[in-house]
Amino acid sequence: MIDVRPFSSLGAFKNEWLNAKHHFSFGHYRDPKRMGLGALRVWNDDEIAPGTGFGAHPHANMEIITYVRQGAITHQDSLGNTGATRAGDVQVMHAGTGITHAELNRETEATRLFQIWITPDEQDVAPGWDAREFPKASGEGLTVMASGRAADRDSGALRLYADAALLTARLAPGGRAHYRLAPGRAAYLVAATGAITVNGVPAGARDGVALREEPEVEITAIGEAEIVLVDVRDGG
Repeated sequence: MIDVRPFSSLGAFKNEWLNAKHHFSFGHYRDPKRMGLGALRVWNDDEIAPGTGFGAHPHANMEIITYVRQGAITHQDSLGNTGATRAGDVQVMHAGTGITHAELNRETEATRLFQIWITPDEQDVAPGWDAREFPKASGEGLTVMASGRAADRDSGALRLYADAALLTARLAPGGRAHYRLAPGRAAYLVAATGAITVNGVPAGARDGVALREEPEVEITAIGEAEIVLVDVRDGG
């Protein structure tokens, strides 16, 4: 099953500093057909104006991944962590037993990012935060950037307390990335930039593509494309 969710159909929220699109129900946006995909609960496409951002607010028992597409986001939390994550890189926050954080755009340009929430398999873990820079070169194949699988973490992926993985690829025109989706798994992918096909099905930039029962996934870039894919256990 391949379900393309056009960018124009996504939920929306906009105020003086935030322009957000919601792939799944979030905040005041509710769609009973878009409540998540398996353990994936939130995928927000956020544009944050310079000198603004999300002030301090709490979370608990959620794995929150931020993939920065343009600019940078500066993280601050109640554990004393602080750091800037820049375009093409990822940060992971384990909300666990509880954490308060702020996410601020301290740049002179808009910050654009994907905010992704995954339900953890381990409840009430010690809260934490980490970030990492990753190579930016285009090429074939997907790079694992965050994962709950030990083998992936051994290769440098950020840890998740969830049976899930976030992978990215930068593809040149005509470039391809292949992915094997195991039984009982679901995947959601978005081309942050560029048009693509997924097993021959076309999708535009920032469209969502939900995948179930597609054991072999082939992503082909029409032009230059930046792909973000999340693999999760499928809860139906």
